[in-house]
Amino acid sequence: MLNFTKFERVNPNKRDVLQRLKDFNEVYEVFGQNKAKEQSDRCMQCGDPYCHSKCPLHNFIPAWLKQTAEKNLELAFALSNETSPFPEILGKICPHDVLCEGDCSLNTGHGAVSIGAIETHINETGFEQGLKPKFAPISLNKKVAIIGSGPAGISAATFLLRKGIAVEMFERDDKAGGLLTYGIPGFKLDKKVVERRINWLLEAGMRLHVNCEIGKDKSISDLEKEFDAVFLGIGATLGRKARVSGEDAPNVHLAIDFLKRIQKRNFGQKVEDFIDVKDKNVVVIGGGDTAMDCVRTSVREKAKTVKCLYRRDEANMPGSKKEVVNAKEEGVEYIFNVSPKSIKVENGKAVAIELQETTLSEPDESGRQRVEIVEGSEYFEEADVIIMALGFSPEVPAFLKEMNIDTNSWGGIVIDDNFKTSNDKYYAGGDCRRGAHLAVTAAADGREAAKEIIKALS
Repeated sequence: MLNFTKFERVNPNKRDVLQRLKDFNEVYEVFGQNKAKEQSDRCMQCGDPYCHSKCPLHNFIPAWLKQTAEKNLELAFALSNETSPFPEILGKICPHDVLCEGDCSLNTGHGAVSIGAIETHINETGFEQGLKPKFAPISLNKKVAIIGSGPAGISAATFLLRKGIAVEMFERDDKAGGLLTYGIPGFKLDKKVVERRINWLLEAGMRLHVNCEIGKDKSISDLEKEFDAVFLGIGATLGRKARVSGEDAPNVHLAIDFLKRIQKRNFGQKVEDFIDVKDKNVVVIGGGDTAMDCVRTSVREKAKTVKCLYRRDEANMPGSKKEVVNAKEEGVEYIFNVSPKSIKVENGKAVAIELQETTLSEPDESGRQRVEIVEGSEYFEEADVIIMALGFSPEVPAFLKEMNIDTNSWGGIVIDDNFKTSNDKYYAGGDCRRGAHLAVTAAADGREAAKEIIKALS
């Protein structure tokens, strides 16, 4: 260990940009054993590891880095899976630069340890060698229903099954995985990776019901009768608009609608209202990871031009920095410090977006600089397709009222310190209680809620 002066930080190799634009296959390659050992050997083994503290799951990062450096794959695999429900997925999609790697002690000059890439290596290599996550036999005479099959739901199911508690998962869509399946493009996360985790849960005894909407296909009364506890991991799937005139035009779309329809097409499904951007000028509004997913999907769909509009500067973009770099490599143009004022509509379709230039002033209570409009700076940017990637809000389904579950002013499910809702039988976690956030924070919620359910049922 401590070889950070001998080895520089390296990232996994990326597929050539001209090749990766031809398909939706993953961009990054997985580290080989020697590279993973070398990069793990850079870890300082801090007495108070900031990477561990910054990780929402508080993964045993220094421990599995040490075992990787010593080529003890089996122990590294066990440590990686001990705290995380799907480390191979989070190794690919987490914004490591602002979480574990962002707080690495080597970030001051030597370059952070490549934590995410090593996490992916440990698990993908382990799977190739026959290692699998372990579950206890179903032994307790208790059953838990999980509503929603996204990161929070998968995580809760994983930790409940590890304790031998029977689980049934209900998903209103046709495939399990939530945003992992339909919200994140394949070039960041191969859908077979998600399916593999779901299959392991099924092998462990979980029952999965897809195309099953609670309150419609499954009644609340049946849930009450059949299950000892219910976990709500329904996410935040309601896309936000800019609230400007003209945004209801038929060629103005929400990000989730665009991404989901593309993925359904990629699954080989027939898609109604497919959003075709081929040979069109595409404008995406937003600066987070969802916006990056939309612009990078658009270039793969052979759009004529793809522009990303963001109201702050590049340094203040909330998304992962590597995604911005990848998008630039793939031909995306960025326009910073602009805010939409209106959408110009002609003959029933949007033809341009009216923008106002912005400046940044003193930070607000959140610590981010305030956005101020520059008077008289309006101009138009032509567009054939406009995609709003401005975040998500909880949907607040009707069944929550029937469950007697309280929500707050913006629709989030209210929980106590034990992840319990206002109805003692129901627990909740993930985006439906905190608002749109990260897969890793949803996974942490699912794990902690499972622990509380286990306590209650024991």
